[in-house]
Amino acid sequence: MTPHPETAMTTRLPLLTDAQVGPPDLVAAIRQRRGGDLIDLDRLLLHSPAFALGWNEFMGRVRTALSVPPLLKELAMCGVAALNGADFEMHHHAPLYLAAGATEAQLAALHRLGAEPGVAADPVFDATQQAVLALVVEMTRQVQVSEATFACARAALGSDQAMFETIGVIAAYNMVSRILVASNLHP
Repeated sequence: MTPHPETAMTTRLPLLTDAQVGPPDLVAAIRQRRGGDLIDLDRLLLHSPAFALGWNEFMGRVRTALSVPPLLKELAMCGVAALNGADFEMHHHAPLYLAAGATEAQLAALHRLGAEPGVAADPVFDATQQAVLALVVEMTRQVQVSEATFACARAALGSDQAMFETIGVIAAYNMVSRILVASNLHP
C-alpha cells in the first residue's frame, strides 16, 4: 500500500512509501499488528525506526492487553481526539467506538466535546462514561486532575487497575493526537 496522495501532500513530513519503509522486520511486525497494511501514521513513525518499534509494542498493548472494557477505552480515545482536533484519530476510532457499543448520539456528543462546555455530563452518557469523560477533559485540557474528578472516576471504574489503565489510555492517546496534529495528518 502506498500513502494516499491527498494526505501525503498535506502532512508536514512526507509519508514514507513501501519502498522507503524499513527495517523489514519492524515493518513486518507493524503490518502484523495492523492486519496486513500500514496506515499513514505508521508511514510517519517509520521516519524513526527506534520510535516506531517502541510505539508498535506499547500501543499494541494499550489497544489489546488492558482490562478496561473496549467501550470505555474507545470513549477515552475518541474524547481525546475530539478535544485535540485530531481528525485522523477520530476517523479511525469512531467506528471502533460504535462497534464497542456506543450509540450514534454518544458519538455526536463526543464531536461537540471540544466546542461545548458540559458535554462530558450529557445524559446520553451513563454515570461511568461521564466520570471517564470528566477525567479525559481534565487530563487533556489542564493535565492536573481535581480530587473530585479523580475520586469519581476511580469509584465509577471500580478498581485501581481500571483507573490506572484509563489514565494510561488517556495519556497515550494524547501523545497520539499531538503527533497527528503537529504533523498535520488527516484522514
